[in-house]
Amino acid sequence: MENAKRYIKRLIELLCELGDAEAGKIAAAAKKIVDTTLADGRCYVFGCTHAGILAQEAFYRTGGLAVLNPILPPGLTCDVRPITATSALERDERYGSIVFTASGMKKGDLLIISSVSGRNGVPVQLALDARDAGVYTIAITSVTYSSAETSRHPSGKRLFEVCDLVIDNHGCIGDAELEIEGFDGKVSPTSTVTGAAIINAIVAEAVAEFVARGVEPPVFMSANLDGGDEYNARIMERYREFIRYLD
Repeated sequence: MENAKRYIKRLIELLCELGDAEAGKIAAAAKKIVDTTLADGRCYVFGCTHAGILAQEAFYRTGGLAVLNPILPPGLTCDVRPITATSALERDERYGSIVFTASGMKKGDLLIISSVSGRNGVPVQLALDARDAGVYTIAITSVTYSSAETSRHPSGKRLFEVCDLVIDNHGCIGDAELEIEGFDGKVSPTSTVTGAAIINAIVAEAVAEFVARGVEPPVFMSANLDGGDEYNARIMERYREFIRYLD
């Protein structure tokens, strides 16, 4: 039980740390989502494999924003078999350009990219293509981890160096946090927990911003509550032009 407690204690420390250090950037990301939506732009979330769990957390989610669209391209999700193929594909920057073109993103849109190491070709190329097209880019990454590693992109750039706004998840090099006595490696990554917290913190600030501007927030309620289906259907109808995952 001691190691479980150590891990949970470390998660709490990290959440408090990033909550204090990144609050301004989280608020800025939220404001930009509202600005984008009210200017008729669309908002997207992307990550490769486990980083892509944040894209799944962000959409069609109780208490989440209906206008956040996941990008879940073939070959980069955790249901790929063999899963080892994803490690090769995420390093190929050419696929980043394919993902960008297929997404339909355009000038005035917004893209959140999750990549813990920030070094692989796909997320870096996607950010570069998006910025070139006039899309506002937000990175969720570990600046400590990424700064310690060289880029795998031909430009030599890492994700935190090519995005408009960078939110640091305050994770360690390698992501796995705990040392276990008798074992040389480290275990128990933190990036999924802190990343999901960042996504939902952005949602909280965005909803407050929608309310402050007198706009009904595009938020889902639980479909398992009475009236949930009807409420969500109304939200999806109102914001249909901003939602890509119903197509």
